[in-house]
Amino acid sequence: MIQDTIDAMPLPAIVVSRDERIEASNAGAGRLLGSASVGRHYIAIIRQPPLLDAIEVSLRTGARKSAKFLSTEAQKDMTWNAQVAPIGDTGSALVTFEDQTATEEAGEMRRDFVANVSHELRTPLTALLGFIETLRGAARDDADARARFLGIMEREASRMNRLVQDLLSLNRVESEERVRPVGEVDLAALLGSVLNALAPVADESGIEITTSGLDIPGLVSGDADQLAQVATNLVENAIKYAGRGRSVRVSIDKVDRHPMLRGPAVLLVVADTGDGIDAIHIPRLTERFYRIDNHRSREMGGTGLGLAIVKHIVNRHRGRLRIESKPGAGTQFQVILPTSQ
Repeated sequence: MIQDTIDAMPLPAIVVSRDERIEASNAGAGRLLGSASVGRHYIAIIRQPPLLDAIEVSLRTGARKSAKFLSTEAQKDMTWNAQVAPIGDTGSALVTFEDQTATEEAGEMRRDFVANVSHELRTPLTALLGFIETLRGAARDDADARARFLGIMEREASRMNRLVQDLLSLNRVESEERVRPVGEVDLAALLGSVLNALAPVADESGIEITTSGLDIPGLVSGDADQLAQVATNLVENAIKYAGRGRSVRVSIDKVDRHPMLRGPAVLLVVADTGDGIDAIHIPRLTERFYRIDNHRSREMGGTGLGLAIVKHIVNRHRGRLRIESKPGAGTQFQVILPTSQ
């Protein structure tokens, strides 16, 4: 009867009897604790002091207890909330395990996000306050120093403004990610406008931009402003990190069937001939505030949010983002979007 009851439970569950042995276990608990646990002492199976203490107290006093239980599944750390409750007056206790991994990860991401934002804002704010104090004191009557300090203050204030704007953009994109856009956008025409706007930036950096496929319409279902932001972020990154005297290639291509989308697609490719990226960094490039070189990124005005914004926009458009790079061989970003139907 007890076995039939816990077999019907959606959560991993075991029953610990009055004699401290595992009396019953369902399939979920078998995967979590091992299938040969029935009949064995619970201490030999669980081996985590917080949960062992909770079970001991519940068996002895009949009180409900809870504890955190940690496990590893497919090389991923898992966090469970274990609830221990007495079963009537039988002297046995029911232990259930609820997966809290996603909640724990969300909490950790939130803490990391707050810490990163605080760090990113603290540096320019500290610089601004220091220069303001200097301008009120020692540099009050020094025209050259005042002009130099005001220039630095302007750069730091601009850096904070870019960070705030990117944070707002990221928040807006995340809030709309599950809402599929319904408009139709010519990706080729949109990319042409973006490249015209960025031409002065490329010229100033000594970067040659070559294009292909922009003469043929590439129609996709999408939000024009967001897709323009994707193109702008990718091309700006390529210009910044290619290196003076290098080149950036931007292309549009159409395929009748792309294996990643299982249907017709338009491909936007932005490739540079820069120093490339070590493979260890590629899976983390779209994380918020992840930078390969913090100092270089900040010197170039990067906020560490550009590729995170790109990822969320591409997800909203039901597309895919691929990154390919090798040290010394440049980097290629490929955005794969379904064509408009």
